[in-house]
Amino acid sequence: MTKVKFAGLRWVNERQYLMPMRTKSYLNYSSHLREYARKLRKHGTLGEVILWKSLKKKALGMEFHRQVPIDNYIVDFYCHELHLAIEIDGSHHDHPDAGAADVRRREKLESLGVQFLRFSERDVRYELHNVVSNIRDWIADRVDGRATSP
Repeated sequence: MTKVKFAGLRWVNERQYLMPMRTKSYLNYSSHLREYARKLRKHGTLGEVILWKSLKKKALGMEFHRQVPIDNYIVDFYCHELHLAIEIDGSHHDHPDAGAADVRRREKLESLGVQFLRFSERDVRYELHNVVSNIRDWIADRVDGRATSP
């Protein structure tokens, strides 16, 4: 029997059941960032650790990863399925030079299809409920929008 490929489906076993395919798209990155990202995961800021407890294990219905290398950069949290990067801005982002570098970084990653949510370290530490609520709302808007689009 010839197997025909259906868009978004895959054969599960010899009985020819069709199941939806998991589609994750991974972005290329510089290989030297892998070890650096691993170190950042081990030594995260307090805000990163606090937010990670609310994102891990698909707590918001989507799988997030910490300190993900993309192109020549590392984002704090990333959801492959939604192409969503979440950044926590600490005090070093207040420096004048950091602002221009953040803009270049964001423009480059957005050109690759990455979307951003940014929160301050202070907001994550002291207003975690609002931060998680904003992330949950963003996800719901995108998932609902995908479900209703033709």
